[in-house]
Amino acid sequence: MTVLLVLVPLALLLGLAGLFAFLWSLRSDQYSDLDGAAVRMLADDDLPDGAASSDRRAGPARGRPARIPAQEQPR
Repeated sequence: MTVLLVLVPLALLLGLAGLFAFLWSLRSDQYSDLDGAAVRMLADDDLPDGAASSDRRAGPARGRPARIPAQEQPR
């Protein structure tokens, strides 16, 4: 039971530290542009000049399964 004398205040301190970190992030405008990261993720900035986005893919087109040659049926 004496371990609770250490763990309960430690849990309260960690909870308060998390709360203060969250309030700091709100005040420093960390959540001001929520959609910007999603839009930046879709941009193809890493492509070389003149390259199309389809040039990068080595596999089949998205949404289409790869063609598998038909196997001959034993007669």
